[in-house]
Amino acid sequence: MKLRLRFKSTFEAIRHSFKETFVQMFGGGSANLILTEGDLLSAGVDISVQPPGKKIQSLNLMSGGEKALSALALLFAIIRVKTIPFVILDEVEAALDEANVKRFGDYLNRFDKSSQFIVVTHRKGTMSAADSIYGVTMQESGVSKIVSVKLKEAQEMTN
Repeated sequence: MKLRLRFKSTFEAIRHSFKETFVQMFGGGSANLILTEGDLLSAGVDISVQPPGKKIQSLNLMSGGEKALSALALLFAIIRVKTIPFVILDEVEAALDEANVKRFGDYLNRFDKSSQFIVVTHRKGTMSAADSIYGVTMQESGVSKIVSVKLKEAQEMTN
């Protein structure tokens, strides 16, 4: 009984967080998490999303960018409810257009310092949202070099 109550309250908190996070990341629209029929602890979860200006649709009919941003909204909603101290994301924004890369970067910066993110990316929009950037270059064949830049310090030096 205690497990069911804990599951239900956590699920409801994540559902509420997902609704808010989706709207914030997409700049509108709506989203919901729905438990499928059956026993609470063995039920599946349906994800319902409606990007701004579109009809509610199956995830299968969405663009790659819409799917990626929806998945990120769910991940961030879970992290908002159950804080994770350390998160590694590997090119999760690769399918996003530039406007949504900016939204992704802006949303990352909404997290307080209780979660640290390491994001592997090739996108300038994501890099511009970072506090520090680490790059790997190869100046000679077979020899890698790590370069790091703290963006605030670099900006102060250029001003």
